[in-house]
Amino acid sequence: MRALLISTYELGRQPFGLASPAAWLRKAGWEVDCVDLSKERLQEASLSAVSLIGVHLPMHTATRLAGPVLEKVRRLNSSVRLCAYGLYAPPNESWLRSLGVDDVLAGEFEADLVEIAHAIADGVRRPDPIGSGVESFGVNARTIPRLQFLVPDRSGLPPLSRYATLQMPDGTRKIVGSTDASRGCKHLCRHCPVVPIYKGQFRIVSPEVVAGDVAALVAAGAEHITFGDPDFFNGPTHAMRIVAALHAAYPSVSYDVTIKIEHLLRHRDLLPRLVETGCAFVTSAVESLDDRVLAFLDKGHTRADFVEAVALCRETGVALGPTFVAFHPWLTLDDYCDLVDTLAALDLVEHVAPIQLAIRLLVPEGSRLLELDDVRQWIGPFDPATLTYRWSHADPRLEDLHREITALVGVRAKAGRGAVFDEIATLAHERAGTPRPNRPRADDRAVVPYLSEPWYCCAEPNPDQVTLV
Repeated sequence: MRALLISTYELGRQPFGLASPAAWLRKAGWEVDCVDLSKERLQEASLSAVSLIGVHLPMHTATRLAGPVLEKVRRLNSSVRLCAYGLYAPPNESWLRSLGVDDVLAGEFEADLVEIAHAIADGVRRPDPIGSGVESFGVNARTIPRLQFLVPDRSGLPPLSRYATLQMPDGTRKIVGSTDASRGCKHLCRHCPVVPIYKGQFRIVSPEVVAGDVAALVAAGAEHITFGDPDFFNGPTHAMRIVAALHAAYPSVSYDVTIKIEHLLRHRDLLPRLVETGCAFVTSAVESLDDRVLAFLDKGHTRADFVEAVALCRETGVALGPTFVAFHPWLTLDDYCDLVDTLAALDLVEHVAPIQLAIRLLVPEGSRLLELDDVRQWIGPFDPATLTYRWSHADPRLEDLHREITALVGVRAKAGRGAVFDEIATLAHERAGTPRPNRPRADDRAVVPYLSEPWYCCAEPNPDQVTLV
């Protein structure tokens, strides 16, 4: 029996979401082909030769890009068992089924895919797993199973050299591999796509499995490892065990992780150890500098916490890469100017990818934001074309500013971060009619390492700007 696993977009990384289930299906005796449509074309002839097709939907952009792919698959093979799996599958179940998807799977999908494969081999119809759809938050919450993960099998995927690289301060680049040391998250941030699926649960991947995957990635040329965990310090003891083993086995291999601001402060004693074990930078979803907005998002930190974390990271030598949801319904022009002015004052210009200053709040189906009375007052109807609830700023000048900054970032994609930041900050102050503080940047300022494709979480590119080759 043969299966085909498809990825449309996975943050410029070699798709972990194909490699992991491929290992499970191959262990079950299936032949598995993997196609990453961000790097290779879907061969129509391959669709007729398979009994099971799985499409990974880890993020909003990947889901929107999957629409025409699913329609094509169903048109060319009406009998194939078609599955969609990943964080954005259950919230969009109705839409996916309208495109011909048979099974919609959520977190820890590997065992479900194997169960479906067994049912196909036995010639029986397997019912959807209990709890696979999106339920009201906190009601009948599905317990995420505890799987014994396998080392991902990356056979047949494009080489790591075709994916995003780590840009170093000296101008060199490192080949990047990505893996997960855990899944899910203990926290309940209202805008996060992990929350409707995991509902405050997280699962670790055994150190042996992580070590096996890292070994395979290094053998394939990886010089840097990106850990895709939603928050690396959900389990700090486990996390530090993982990076200690990585550094002991491959001292020259660096890595990056994602850690909440509150965890950086709570586990400040671990930050020097991150530096010692080769951490190139830490991404942290700051989202906003407005305490009122941070409370709406249930982020667990304040503006003062962020400022403290910046000082702490600088003191310990951790390169902090903040990410933001820069445009949201509570924003004012003065707020936006405060954001860029504060980043300049904190000497973080080179730490922030320009796209982060153009990110707009996404409100997908299942979002905890929909629980808030304040949100229900300004949210529009669900738009099946964009798979989001639409909203607009009360101040049309902010809609104009968002369009202008998005266009500017797109046109200036190859320019240095500092130069693009200056253009954004100047534009924002012009639109607000306020003078921009004179904070010249030093010409010899060191830049921090960063990934060449700096998307993160809600920081997703417009699907219309992503081309599937």
